[in-house]
Amino acid sequence: MKIFNVEQIRSLDTYTIQNEPISSLDLMERASNAFIRWFCNQFVNTRPVRIFCGKGNNGGDGLAIARILSTHSYDVKVYIAEYSANATPDFQSNLERLQNHLKPESIHRIADFPSIAPNAICIDALLGSGLSRPVEGLLAEIIGSLNKLPNNLVSVDIASGLYADKPNGKGDTIIEPDFTVSFQLPKLAFMLPQNATYTGDWHLVDIGLSENYIRKTPTPLHYTDKQTAEELIKPRQKFSHKGTYGHALLIAGSFGKMGAAVLSGKACLRSGIGLLTMHSPGCGYDILQISIPEAMAVMDNNHKTISQLPELDAYSAIGIGPGIGQDEATVKVMEQLLETIKVPLIIDADGLNILSQNRSLLDKLPENTILTPHPKEFQRLAGESKNEYERLELGKDFARKYRVIICLKGANTAVILPNGDIHFNSTGNAGMATGGTGDVLTGIITSLLAQKYSPEHAAILGVYEHGLAGDRAAEQKGQSALIASDVVDCLGW
Repeated sequence: MKIFNVEQIRSLDTYTIQNEPISSLDLMERASNAFIRWFCNQFVNTRPVRIFCGKGNNGGDGLAIARILSTHSYDVKVYIAEYSANATPDFQSNLERLQNHLKPESIHRIADFPSIAPNAICIDALLGSGLSRPVEGLLAEIIGSLNKLPNNLVSVDIASGLYADKPNGKGDTIIEPDFTVSFQLPKLAFMLPQNATYTGDWHLVDIGLSENYIRKTPTPLHYTDKQTAEELIKPRQKFSHKGTYGHALLIAGSFGKMGAAVLSGKACLRSGIGLLTMHSPGCGYDILQISIPEAMAVMDNNHKTISQLPELDAYSAIGIGPGIGQDEATVKVMEQLLETIKVPLIIDADGLNILSQNRSLLDKLPENTILTPHPKEFQRLAGESKNEYERLELGKDFARKYRVIICLKGANTAVILPNGDIHFNSTGNAGMATGGTGDVLTGIITSLLAQKYSPEHAAILGVYEHGLAGDRAAEQKGQSALIASDVVDCLGW
């Protein structure tokens, strides 16, 4: 699924109006009906609804929503923010349509802000995605008053005051909704942690915008949903055998950190690999043989840490990093690996820390190596950033400079490609914020690389599968009780 910027969203609306063809007013009606289908499934009509409208097209959506909800037996009241003498034509048309159903009230000053019953649902239709400057004056006061209410608050398309594709300034006044119901395609703002307060639980509704325009319009931003992920999966053939699905090497573990190796190895096996070999320090032999009997174990001569690189000829992909530590001997192994490897590579955890502490190794990274940092690891690699938007730009620069793929882990893990494209993930939950889940991701992606998925597809699909397993685990255990082993147990399509 594509993510468009504000200009592209506006062009998509215009293209749909011109080529369907459909009037802008009828398209607004269609969008309002899509919103209402979601709304009626969420809230019963015994709860009053209070809708706050601006005088642009987002406000026009709010007026249409008010009219239609009133025909569904909802107790609806509408409040129009009189911050301007001007209104868009579609707002004015919907205002005239509304007159036969109910009479809106005007808010000329904040003293006109109404008293809202505690069980009422408030709908924010003040400002849409076309916002170009910070909110001020009466609108800012209304937004502040709405944010202070304990009521459920739903934003139409995007929270008023939130920019769709650029960072807001500190202190900007922005609606803090419980839900955002957005039209057709997600917005970049929804993907970034700094905007979590201003998106709430966001949902997409299909309003029938032109699929032709969406298909032919390029964008570097994408959202990996279920359909996108499933299209990447390679079917398994009836007469295949274990050699068909690759032989992976995982270099993982050290004294006291063999759990990371076990988690990564189990995840690799659960993700379809044909054969897996684990290379770990001598202290891990019994642990690996008992915990992962399906894997082969090749032990390092050093009892506590990785100090030697095994023969690499047998392997179709290699993963390194989970629990390996940063011993001087291990750093040398990393350097030797980067100088000799001829198959796809993924680096995680201590492997990333070794790179950040030994920056000359960055220039030795093979093209399309996959790096899977969490934000702090990424900061050590690429430098500090003022906000998540700037962090994405740093990620694009880093990926382009070193020709690598970055899986920047988070609530919507961003897979950043060397060409500047970014694929945000749709699966996963806060229960996965626990030790070991990153090791699981390393195992999954290593497995996919060994199965001859391209590095790009291995990263995108691996991140999706990882989050999907986490969602299944959260359904079974609850988010607070979830541990990394639960994610491994829930892997599979």
